[in-house]
Amino acid sequence: MSAVQTIRVGGDEGEQRLDRWLKKKFPHLGQITIEKLCRTGQIRVDGGRVKPATRVETGQEVRIPPLPDAQPAEQRAKERPLGPRVTDTDAQMIQAAVLWKDEHIIALNKPPGLPSQGGSGQGDRHVDGLTTALMFGFKDRPKLVHRLDKDTSGVLLLARTDRVARALSEAFRSRTTRKIYWAAVAGVPHPRMGTIRFGLVKGGGGRGDNEKMIAVHPRDIDATEGAKRATTDYAVLDALGTRTSWCALVPITGRTHQLRAHMAELGHPIIGDGKYGGSGQENLGDGWGAQLGGEISKKLHLHARSISFDHPITKKRITLTAPLPDHMARTWKTLGWHENDVPDDPFADDE
Repeated sequence: MSAVQTIRVGGDEGEQRLDRWLKKKFPHLGQITIEKLCRTGQIRVDGGRVKPATRVETGQEVRIPPLPDAQPAEQRAKERPLGPRVTDTDAQMIQAAVLWKDEHIIALNKPPGLPSQGGSGQGDRHVDGLTTALMFGFKDRPKLVHRLDKDTSGVLLLARTDRVARALSEAFRSRTTRKIYWAAVAGVPHPRMGTIRFGLVKGGGGRGDNEKMIAVHPRDIDATEGAKRATTDYAVLDALGTRTSWCALVPITGRTHQLRAHMAELGHPIIGDGKYGGSGQENLGDGWGAQLGGEISKKLHLHARSISFDHPITKKRITLTAPLPDHMARTWKTLGWHENDVPDDPFADDE
């Protein structure tokens, strides 16, 4: 048991919650213990009673009551697992999905069929639950800063520290990141390059990946309760007659199922999309019906091909590109499409 201590908040420690400041100083202190010590007045700041959420300022003095001795790190690790247990098979799978990493960020090429996070109907196996296999010597698990739908593959970023997580999350909110998706869609959109501005509103029937979004005409968005504005740029990169086309899609906003709902509203649903593509309708050309027959139509053909962002630490612009998943690579080969025959960013000349 330690003695009473008085600790001054350092110059680089201000403007943070008291409970987080305490946990950095005393890693063995749990949240419940901190709340109790604050509630009973045993922890004080400049002599006054405080709450765990109180923000400490540089130069303030924090009274720390006698605390139990910390257990050795090895013992704490045994008693308190860092996260869900990951099987060897899953660890190998998620580590093989690492596309790029440095000391601050890990980028995955997320496999189709693997949810980003747990939730309604998602089960226990998801990227967030496998991050203990992605620590690579760090003391904390990396954190998701955005997500992809369960059946969408491609580039997914994780931050290795809280600071980087905050910076990347802000970059997504301020839209300084740029994501380009590739999709095979029914028919050939006309014109071959354009912008979709239909709003989206939740249509019920589930939550998260299970929820269906309904498109709302731009003139009706303000009058539709719960509708949010959504914008998607699209460009046709190649086509097989009038039956199907290879499109690049850029989500300017980041709404649930935005690309899938927008392409369906345009009359050109993404191939293999049972939720938005009318999977029972055969696609005979000129759009509608996400079925092309055979193995091609059994899986969603939507892939987060690339992402560009400003690195929060080095400030360099980073662009990462993810190879197509197996089922889309087979489709591309069947249709005679080649990854190297199209520009990395077909919208670049228009910006």
